Formats: sequence, structure tokens, C-alpha cells
Amino acid sequence: MVKHMIIWKLKLTGEELEAQKKLIKNGLEGLAGKIPGMTDIQVQIENLPTSNADMMLDSTFESPEALKGYSVHPEHVHVAETYIRPYIETRLCIDYEV
Repeated sequence: MVKHMIIWKLKLTGEELEAQKKLIKNGLEGLAGKIPGMTDIQVQIENLPTSNADMMLDSTFESPEALKGYSVHPEHVHVAETYIRPYIETRLCIDYEV
């Protein structure tokens, strides 16, 4: 199994930030059951005031190959290009085997 976790800081603030976080969450979590080898996907958008990031993706894949397939899967690419990449200020990623 492989964990794929991403933390984002977005370029937006206020109501725009909250609206975009919901779009990203809905888009990514909507991939559940559509990506071969992905066993779990959750997006955290409700943060405590002590946070210095806006949101986090926590996903699990059956193998490193399944993670690679996810990165180029057309539905994932659509979500990333439409709802995520245009709004990202900072992106941190960690992938590890469990």
C-alpha cells in the first residue's frame, strides 16, 4: 500500500478561498471508485486556527504503480487542471509505503 498526502496553501482568501476548497474537495473525493488501485481518498478543509495551510489530501493506493496511474488518469487530470493548479500558492507532497 502507498499513502499519497498533499498539503496546499491557496492564493485565495475569504469567501473565495472557502468556495474553492469545497470545489477541490468535491472534485477529488468524487474520484473514489473511478481510479484503479485507489483504495481511499479524503480531503480535509476544516482547519484549526493554528494551521498554516489551507487543505490536505490523504489518499491510499494499492501500489506505486497505482499511484502513477492516478497521476495521469483523465478524471484526476481534469480535477487538478480545473480546480487545483490555477489556485495553488504552495504544494507539499509526501508518498510512502505502509
